[in-house]
Amino acid sequence: MRVLIAKPGLDGHDRGAKVVAQALRDAGVEVVYSGLKRTPDEIVHEAIQEDVDVVGLSVLSGAHLLLSRRVLEGLRAYGADEIEVVVGGIIPPRDVEELQKLGVARVFPMGTPLPDIVAAFTKEASQR
Repeated sequence: MRVLIAKPGLDGHDRGAKVVAQALRDAGVEVVYSGLKRTPDEIVHEAIQEDVDVVGLSVLSGAHLLLSRRVLEGLRAYGADEIEVVVGGIIPPRDVEELQKLGVARVFPMGTPLPDIVAAFTKEASQR
């Protein structure tokens, strides 16, 4: 499994994203980290270029619905809608269902135990 961890929008805090990326690497998942302040278009292009299976968006800014929608729409526009999108960060419980309706495969709100996140990716990798 190959995962792109991305920090969309203007949020400049990436400690959590880097912790998740390292934990996934330690578990044997191939991880590409895109860096801070990426636009949805940049994330889509990098996901396609890097041939990833999953895009993990880390959002702390409150713009998770808009940013997720734009990434999903971009992937669809390029015929890459087989790439799953997961979202983590400060996600209010009321927005989880809306993210899933948009097409987000999994939501990891702040406070999700790191072993649970790793287990979700390693379980999916074993099913591929």
